[in-house]
Amino acid sequence: MVAPSMTPSIQKRDWRFWSVTCVSSLLFIAAAPGALSAQQVNDLDGLGETQPLTPNNVEILSPTGLQSGLFSIQAGQRLMTEAEQAVSAQNYTTAASKLQDSRRVMNQLSNYYQALTSSFMGVDSRAADSLRRQALESAQLRDQATYQLALVYRAQNRPELAIPLFIEIVRSQNPTRDLGQKSYQQLLELGFVDVPFPRTQQGAQALP
Repeated sequence: MVAPSMTPSIQKRDWRFWSVTCVSSLLFIAAAPGALSAQQVNDLDGLGETQPLTPNNVEILSPTGLQSGLFSIQAGQRLMTEAEQAVSAQNYTTAASKLQDSRRVMNQLSNYYQALTSSFMGVDSRAADSLRRQALESAQLRDQATYQLALVYRAQNRPELAIPLFIEIVRSQNPTRDLGQKSYQQLLELGFVDVPFPRTQQGAQALP
């Protein structure tokens, strides 16, 4: 039987253990991997080991069931189509919500396919090539959804939300690619940058 005088000490130790556990959990969540760019999908050699994925609820899906679910490339494309319809109806709030969901799904898929690709490098080239293709496709769709979302924010006269997204796309796609150039043009029109790109040869020669 524990003496009454020892009870506060035990409670203090229990509280301290609970606090450390909570802080450790928060640090683990904060350390979750961020978004990968479309360009980074092609460069797999520098990746380190990834933590194993351990979902709490695992559901076995057929290809048809996966395509009709909420966690697939097809689902992200459906959300983008629904967002386009909402924009046509000038329902920008719904459009923004659909595009945010599509962007989130595509980013997660890109990260997961990227992790699987690195696991199959040097093991099975056919599987690695297929996974790399899906990672790249997911990243490309993510950037397209991001671009459309930024346009919706611009239509709502919310440049403070649109500008960071356009910058994200330029970094992901590279300024020489079509979507990167379109995003940089939007930044130019918003007055965030003042140097046109790509520049004409005559304009480039005029610069010091």
